Amino acid sequence: MSTARQVVFNRKGGVGKSTIVCNLAAVSAARGNKTLVVDLDPQANATDYLLGREAAEAKPGVPGFFEENLGFHLLSSSSRSWVHATPFEDLHVMPADRSLAELHAKLESRYKIYKLRDLLRRLDDFDAVYIDTPPAVNFYTMSALIAADSCLIPFDCDEFSRRALYQLLGTVREVRDDHNPDLEVGGIVVNQFQERARLPRHLVDELRNEDMPVLEPFLTASVKVRESHQQHRPLIHLAPSHKVARQFVELYETLEKRNQ
Repeated sequence: MSTARQVVFNRKGGVGKSTIVCNLAAVSAARGNKTLVVDLDPQANATDYLLGREAAEAKPGVPGFFEENLGFHLLSSSSRSWVHATPFEDLHVMPADRSLAELHAKLESRYKIYKLRDLLRRLDDFDAVYIDTPPAVNFYTMSALIAADSCLIPFDCDEFSRRALYQLLGTVREVRDDHNPDLEVGGIVVNQFQERARLPRHLVDELRNEDMPVLEPFLTASVKVRESHQQHRPLIHLAPSHKVARQFVELYETLEKRNQ
């Protein structure tokens, strides 16, 4: 079975990219799949979510990988040196840190845009890879889109997010046409959904009327998500019976069915 590689992409911050990546990856690992999270965001939220206090010691990670490809260090003999175990069985991470921001201009000018794709192809014993991206269309985002098979777009039920969807979908089409013919839109993940509010329902209905690939279930807003960030435990481990934890499980199953 080939490795499934999904990127979560939106150039707007605060839409839940890291939360979606880490919780879907945690569900995947809990199902017995050897799963990898790749953190390409200099803010390193996914790294912190999964590793907590151990994040600062998790080196080398993504920055080290790119530094080697810039020739700053000798290339490692093993692709495994970039991958670190998390406290959760079958769940691994390629961690990020703020040095990614400093590397960006060097990587862009040297056109290392395909290096991540090549690395993930070598890491072929993973069943699933989830890639977190920064809130921008930049070198790291493009590297992720080139490396992935499927793109998930978080939508936080905001009018600005709805307008931005067209540009995001256009970016995915451009990457597919120019770099990665296998890239597909896996769907729009409705996040921080408020069931009793009229505007979120109206915006989602508009997306459906435009035949946008809106996924179900929607992820509802909950303080439990913030608690899981604080405790560095994805919801399936922190509170498996909680409503949002069940929604992540259902969303994972929806994506699995679509990919069969």
